[in-house]
Amino acid sequence: MTTRVVEVAPDRLDGWLKRFAAANAEPEAPQRIVAREAFAHDPLAVLLIRRGGYAVGLARGPAFTDSKVGTRHVQSRTAAGGWSQQRFARRRGNQADELVRAVAEHALRILPRGIPAALVVGGDKALVRAVLDDPRLAHLDRLPRRELYDLPDPRRAVLEEALKRGRAVRITIEET
Repeated sequence: MTTRVVEVAPDRLDGWLKRFAAANAEPEAPQRIVAREAFAHDPLAVLLIRRGGYAVGLARGPAFTDSKVGTRHVQSRTAAGGWSQQRFARRRGNQADELVRAVAEHALRILPRGIPAALVVGGDKALVRAVLDDPRLAHLDRLPRRELYDLPDPRRAVLEEALKRGRAVRITIEET
């Protein structure tokens, strides 16, 4: 017996459930729904960050009302050893700190206290945590959260995809 999770857009849920029920109507049906998790919050904040890119947005329903997508260079690891390795590690750390500060500033502007009802995060877990550790963003850290750490580098299309997946109903299906 295996399980899998599918994500269904809220506006397509009724039709999807009808089609699923019709396809699995027999008593020995190969599949059954074992869990359903909705994330019906509005407005929805989206915060994505990876080394080299970020996206912050506020959505009402299926569309963004405000957003910012950008890139910032954060040097990758190096094979050098000794002093060079330490110098590059310090540089990487400084660049990552600067990225976190920039994303926190955008989040303060786009996601003000009292507006977002929930938060969708994605990208690099450590960088997301660093942004949310900013005391000025404590209001975001307390919101209901959906995590999408499997997303690629944040770009406009990835931000749109994160909104769709953040609003989606997650249905867990058990297959026999």
